[in-house]
Amino acid sequence: MGDQGEDSLIRTVNLKSDMPSVREALSRLDREIALARQQKHSLLKVIHGYGSSGAGGDIRIAVQRRLRELAEGGQIRGCIFGEDWSKSDDATWRLLQVHSELKSDADLGRRNQGITVVLL
Repeated sequence: MGDQGEDSLIRTVNLKSDMPSVREALSRLDREIALARQQKHSLLKVIHGYGSSGAGGDIRIAVQRRLRELAEGGQIRGCIFGEDWSKSDDATWRLLQVHSELKSDADLGRRNQGITVVLL
């Protein structure tokens, strides 16, 4: 079996690295969700930015809207927005109980609005 560790649990993807259009960012999101599923990851951390440069806000809003739609449609188990990614959030706390290795995640508790954790 080998040691799969945290790498197999959570995959991180940066949707904003080259400042794509909102449409391109959403297209990447869909591809990354499919790829993470294919590779048997149960979580995906999406870095979408939070709009400090002006444009990132549009991507953040569109990505979070798409993730909400996917969750409501049953295509993903859910998502936790970065501002809620902390031990005081119920959904995050339940996830940490199951996957204690996530307690070492660099964004945990930082209220980072530039990320969203997707539960696949």
